[in-house]
Amino acid sequence: MIVARAVGQTLAELGVDHVFGVVGSGNFHVTNALIDAGARFVAARHEGGAATMADAYARMSGTVAVLTVHQGPGLTNAVTGIAEAAKSRTPLVVLAADVTETKSNFYVDQDALATSVGAVAMRVESADQAVAAAARAYFRARDDRRTVVLNLPLAVQAAEAAADPLPTRPRPPDPSPDERGLALLVEVLVHARRPVFIAGRGSRGARDALVELGDACGALLATSAVAKGLFRDNPWSLDVSGGFATPLAAELIRGADLIVGWGCALNMWTTRHGKLIGLDATLVQVDLEPAALGVHREIRFGVVGDVKATARAATEAVGERAGRGYRSEDVRASIEARGRWRDVAYDDTSTAEHIDPRTLTIALDDMLPADRVVSVDSGNFMGYPSMFLSVPDERGFCFTQAYQSIGLGLATAI
Repeated sequence: MIVARAVGQTLAELGVDHVFGVVGSGNFHVTNALIDAGARFVAARHEGGAATMADAYARMSGTVAVLTVHQGPGLTNAVTGIAEAAKSRTPLVVLAADVTETKSNFYVDQDALATSVGAVAMRVESADQAVAAAARAYFRARDDRRTVVLNLPLAVQAAEAAADPLPTRPRPPDPSPDERGLALLVEVLVHARRPVFIAGRGSRGARDALVELGDACGALLATSAVAKGLFRDNPWSLDVSGGFATPLAAELIRGADLIVGWGCALNMWTTRHGKLIGLDATLVQVDLEPAALGVHREIRFGVVGDVKATARAATEAVGERAGRGYRSEDVRASIEARGRWRDVAYDDTSTAEHIDPRTLTIALDDMLPADRVVSVDSGNFMGYPSMFLSVPDERGFCFTQAYQSIGLGLATAI
């Protein structure tokens, strides 16, 4: 078996079930190998669209997706989508054919190109290491939630691959929180009078654990835009924090004496350039990555650990020591009455020729099936669907906005 086919077969056997791309001579064999091994190939008109489709599919499915591209222009056409995926920590493997002769018109430094946009650059260096290299790329994408560009030099692709067994690696357990950080978190939760949780992308799948902890300490529950829908139908949910926050949500978050960001960057969009953080509020972050703590805002302290594991441990430690926190009948009634944008009064500017976008979006919210996935492009219009369209859960909102590139919305939806 040649290297190109060995790489494709390895990825399929490890669990890749969807491949997106545009096929050329350089990625023809590796793509066919994936298809032959059972993966579905989704063809695109342009590599940029294919990259965004792969990114969105990986986000919503929770699996590793593959993007396959030709050498040189195939990769450069896809760079914007790869940058968005890399900035969003999407588990994605990009299979990029590669020429190594600098005199070739297809030549670009593909390793440097991948690194420059935040992806992890890897390479199949030799035929006897092909299977191992493909497996390393897959595990790096899956376990570290990274976008990996695996460059496949043409000469190596055509060589005979070694008949190596399939490498396997169990998914690592969710990291427990560091003990010191957990102890500090428990103390501030116990003594907080108005705690607010802001859950981000790293909180997907941790709803029950965060709700349980919120119940234990009386926290109100909000999300960043990318995690919209996580607390849908919870009576203490404020929906999205930041630029898309309702007036009530903004008021309550500003009034918090403790804000905990769970798998959330707490960037300028989520905090309205810090204006949603009260002057006397204690700000805490929980994240898997130590390097992510305090990057966008100064925090009192950080906790390194998995969101779900940290929330479970904190709930057990808090026990019944905390009070009612931010939860009162007045707050509950306010959320019920004014917790959604569609419940906020506005002056309808519709005319015989034009419709107010708020009126339009509320009508769409009523007309569309409740079980939906909303994908939003970038531009001045984007606030209306993000604020007025409801989603069933955190996998009902696909927000490819980390790079803020205009034009990714349609491929996201597809």
